[in-house]
Amino acid sequence: MQDLHLYPSNPWSDRLETAVAQDLAPIHIQGLSVSYREVEALRNVNLKLQPGKLIGIVGPNGAGKSTLMKALLGLIPSATGTVRHGSQPLTEQLERVAYVPQRSAIDWTFPATVWDVVMMGRIRKTGWFRRYSAVSRRIASDALERVGMSPFAKRRIGDLSGGQQQRVFLARSLAQEASVFCFDEPFTGVDRKTETILFQIFRELANAGHIVLVVNHDLGESITHFDELILLNRELIAAGDRPSVMTAENMYRAYGGKVQFFSH
Repeated sequence: MQDLHLYPSNPWSDRLETAVAQDLAPIHIQGLSVSYREVEALRNVNLKLQPGKLIGIVGPNGAGKSTLMKALLGLIPSATGTVRHGSQPLTEQLERVAYVPQRSAIDWTFPATVWDVVMMGRIRKTGWFRRYSAVSRRIASDALERVGMSPFAKRRIGDLSGGQQQRVFLARSLAQEASVFCFDEPFTGVDRKTETILFQIFRELANAGHIVLVVNHDLGESITHFDELILLNRELIAAGDRPSVMTAENMYRAYGGKVQFFSH
């Protein structure tokens, strides 16, 4: 992907390069199934998510894309299966995970400023009811600058556009200094400028050795940014690089008929 340099280089590049060896372990998903009452949402998913990869989760509406991400993080219960990051369950290492949910799941009327939201990314490092350190404030400031939202620090989060809101939550995830980054449909309702910024930072995170997992409903040109794809329709249809996943046979299995997608 072409580096557009929309914003000047800052300390994030140096921080990303300091990822320690224990953070570079893959995530192993074995036999993961999820049911909502009598409805099977995911069936026996087996995957290995490698560090240093930008991974897209794609599939039709209701395929279980968001369900897979939430089940990985223990946000919804799984019927069967395990998810391990290195030698331990991922749910026991959530301090190393940054998760940005769908915009529809966020209460935009909550009276918080942009700065408040980004500083929430430092709570696990700081502890509840403790004063933020100068280091945490600098990290949050750098994150805001990285996504081009420093001038909006005092603005209420609910007063921003959809693209600006998404950039603020990206800054919050950066402030967490995580090793696993999970984004649920981050491109919904955002402008082209924000989409470019998101993909640029996702690429930086992946290049630094992090796992970057993105739920994406768009089968257009944006999928060319991903190193690997996970194609779902309640069960795993295919996983791997784009040419091996987006075959006519796999797309038919996932979507049940002819579908337009970017194949160039």
